[in-house]
Amino acid sequence: MALASIRPPAVAGQFYPGDERVLRTQLAEFLSTAVALEAAPAPKAIIVPHAGYIYSGPIAASAYSLLAPLRKTVRRVVMLGPTHRMAIRGLALPAAQVFATPLGEVAVSRPDWTALQTRADVIVDDRPHAFEHCLEVQLPFLQMILEHFEIVPLLVGEAPAEDVASVIEELWGGPETLILISSDLSHYLSYREAQWSDRAAVEQVLELRPGLDHEQACGATPINGLLLAARKHHLQAHLLDLRNSGDTAGDRVRVVGYTSIAFCEAETPSHVRH
Repeated sequence: MALASIRPPAVAGQFYPGDERVLRTQLAEFLSTAVALEAAPAPKAIIVPHAGYIYSGPIAASAYSLLAPLRKTVRRVVMLGPTHRMAIRGLALPAAQVFATPLGEVAVSRPDWTALQTRADVIVDDRPHAFEHCLEVQLPFLQMILEHFEIVPLLVGEAPAEDVASVIEELWGGPETLILISSDLSHYLSYREAQWSDRAAVEQVLELRPGLDHEQACGATPINGLLLAARKHHLQAHLLDLRNSGDTAGDRVRVVGYTSIAFCEAETPSHVRH
């Protein structure tokens, strides 16, 4: 495969270990010690944070550990996250056909990559993806948990929630597809202010009420799109973890908030199961 079609890791050695063995060891520790706040079945969609692993890795692990039963089932991960380094309109696919991490390479789903280009709100541009961390930091977790999968990596810029929901709907698929939204919560509030802001944002998400703003979550736009889709599909939201950098590896003067939330199909009561 031509080198130009591979998106190399941009934040290995910064946001997470660049050495494969060290990375595997850290991920295994996160996953083995993850304890969710509430029980949840295997999810159709997840919201996970995207900071450096020492800050948000334990919170992300509470969602990824739920995917273990889906190891052989999930073959496609639709990934949406915000652009941090480059403003765009609509959504951006990479031109690259492979994303690399210290754990190996993950292919972009070619049929989806081709089909999405028929949409007026989707562009193909490697530039916003080149140094963006929000999707990259999710890949090693996925590589540890899932057996074989392809990705549909989308960065979301200025776009109505309805358009994001439309893209998610187009890619919804069946049990083979996981929808992943990468987002942190509040940024640089004091510890107590962050707890208040983040709790309010999470309550809104748990009630499947779109309308989050970017003060509440940097990935507010993809989250709002997911909430519209989740309502349509009657998913239930389960809070797995809610903490901030002051709880993990940072000071409490200025913190960043993190949550993991799973969206699952409503469980059928046992007396009406067939």
